[in-house]
Amino acid sequence: MEVKELEQVVVRFSGDSGDGMQLAGNIFSTVSATVGNGISTFPDYPADIRAPQGSLTGVSGFQVHIGAGKVYTPGDKCDVLVAMNAAALKTQYRYAKPGATIIIDTDSFGPKDLEKAKFATPDYLGEMGIDPDRVIQCPLTTMVKDALADSGMDNKAMLKCRNMFALGLVCWLFDRDLNLVANFLREKFAKKPAIAEANIKVIQAGWNYGHNTHSSTMNVYRVETKVKEPGRYMDITGNKATSYGLIAAAERAGLKLFLGSYPITPATDILHELSKHKSCGVMTVQCEDEISGAASALGASFAGALGVTSTSGPGICLKSEAMNLAVIDELPLVIVDVQRGGPSTGLPTKSEQTDLLQVLYGRNGESPMPVIAALHPSDCFYAAYDAAKMALEHLTPVVLLTDAFVANGSGAFKLPASMDELPAIHPHYATPEMKGNYTPYFRDEETKVRYWAIPGQEGYTHILGGLEKDGKTGAISTDPENHDEMCRLRAEKVARIPVPDLVVEGDKDDADLLIVGFGSTYGHLFSAMEELRAAGKKVALAQFRFINPLPKNTAEVLMKYKKVVVAEQNLGQLAAYLRTKVDGFVPAQFNQVKGQPFVVAELINAFEDILKK
Repeated sequence: MEVKELEQVVVRFSGDSGDGMQLAGNIFSTVSATVGNGISTFPDYPADIRAPQGSLTGVSGFQVHIGAGKVYTPGDKCDVLVAMNAAALKTQYRYAKPGATIIIDTDSFGPKDLEKAKFATPDYLGEMGIDPDRVIQCPLTTMVKDALADSGMDNKAMLKCRNMFALGLVCWLFDRDLNLVANFLREKFAKKPAIAEANIKVIQAGWNYGHNTHSSTMNVYRVETKVKEPGRYMDITGNKATSYGLIAAAERAGLKLFLGSYPITPATDILHELSKHKSCGVMTVQCEDEISGAASALGASFAGALGVTSTSGPGICLKSEAMNLAVIDELPLVIVDVQRGGPSTGLPTKSEQTDLLQVLYGRNGESPMPVIAALHPSDCFYAAYDAAKMALEHLTPVVLLTDAFVANGSGAFKLPASMDELPAIHPHYATPEMKGNYTPYFRDEETKVRYWAIPGQEGYTHILGGLEKDGKTGAISTDPENHDEMCRLRAEKVARIPVPDLVVEGDKDDADLLIVGFGSTYGHLFSAMEELRAAGKKVALAQFRFINPLPKNTAEVLMKYKKVVVAEQNLGQLAAYLRTKVDGFVPAQFNQVKGQPFVVAELINAFEDILKK
């Protein structure tokens, strides 16, 4: 059997929400990361908690892009589509490239299955215009039952292993080492070894099916890693990376980490992950509502811990009063906003960038707050670390923006070799010289940051609260001049926080078009830029990670180029914000609010049109 080398490949697993597509995709991406491939994943969940089996609305997908080098997006369309039932084929085929290999379970394409999927005829392949020669038609359910006939498992338990047969076939298709898969399953099901071994047996059966039939449609393909940077790697989701970044920051600062959170899709995994790490000094509380989540975290910060609260857009609305209390009390607090489709409960399992103006301005009074946006799943670690460092050193609440795409997606993450690789964190504590004369709003003249005293320290008695205080004494004050001064000081403190300059990639010196974005769209915008450059166009990219305060060179960068397009997954929030900050900045805009990541091909078409005008 010929083994052909590929630079990259995209695989999409799809089936009912109970078919285990996320697990199959996670295992395939983990094995790929383990051998050094670049990876990017996109879990695409249905909004229904559990739609009727075989229905069009209940299809769950997981797309993984693996490459010989660094991979920036999950891919526009897939080279291999696994469709576990008729509904999956009907809804997911649009994500397949022309000529893509399609793997189907023919046992799930009976008359009732076709009816639920709204096929008009029994010839479902012909109806969709699919070439049968590109389809691996496998009686997958039957073969799983045959493989587990002597296992003693009941029918329901055996059917839960169907995803592993599909995974085994995909592993054969891409020459993956089944020992790595078996090790993953034995670790995952360490307390249920019989289940682990049953799944391993089914994976081997899937691999054998591909090997014995040579599956008629494709050769075996291998994606070899081109550049191997030494170190320990793991396949990490954005939510897990965020959790680890917060733990690392608390440890580096010598503080306890407290998370007060109310469960909300797609942020809940941060609560789940942090609750596993009590041994690292992490305290988690599942609160009764969003405002108590934020208020409890603020209370933890008042008591001297690193307080964190996690949520999504609707929760930010509810937390805003407690966030404002953190502004006026000038206490460290990290607010993680994993953005999702809105407004209201909107699209709970889909991704948008529509909370930007809310986190910048969505509070009463003058309430400036730093905002950081993570670029990709593994960057969530460093973005969370930076947010915590900023909060502790500048005594301010900080918003970390991620979204459902980077939070649920995953990438290869190189673990720091030691804590010393991470920047030091120095909380802005009151000094011994202040003992006996301490007032809560005495500030460092250079940074305008107040000095932090922990309640119970002798000689540092003070009061904080939601009413305006006198900047010198800390007593409640309604003096108009004092209020004006305090508003300006709080704004100046945030404005003086040092952030790195805005980096321009690509043809930074002579680009005809500058692409501008923020946060999680980085991979798609970078890929679009690279493809345009490969076609001979002069294009550059500037991606904002620090949004408030803006990098000092923002105006210089934005006004340097003939044409600028701001691309974002909302209706123009970053563009509007930048126009208020940079005089004379009038960019072109590319906006989508589809609940899905950008499609690189669509970006290229739009940017080419702008270049032509």
